[in-house]
Amino acid sequence: MADFDRSYRAVYRYARVSPQKARRIMDTVRGRQVDEALAVLKGLPHRPARMIEKAIASALANAQDRQDMDPSELHVMTAIVDEGPRMKRLRPICRGMATIIQKRMSHLTVVLQPR
Repeated sequence: MADFDRSYRAVYRYARVSPQKARRIMDTVRGRQVDEALAVLKGLPHRPARMIEKAIASALANAQDRQDMDPSELHVMTAIVDEGPRMKRLRPICRGMATIIQKRMSHLTVVLQPR
């Protein structure tokens, strides 16, 4: 079986968090074992940690669904945060003008592979 056949992937699209904030959290779990990564994410108070935790759990469920994989063998090999679309909102400012507030979204991609 080739190596690319044993990779398990999950994508959390349109996550309502800015890519900059999500990348900081994603960098902490990249390269770790799945059990260790989930434990680290549970201890973090940041909102993107819940979203990344959900993506890793989904990739782990994909691995267990496709074949009976031991979670201790899997590592977070690829963890990418891509920028999604932006919601643009107007905020009134002085003298009848308005400024644009951009609410950013992210696409979180997690790939698990055995070492």
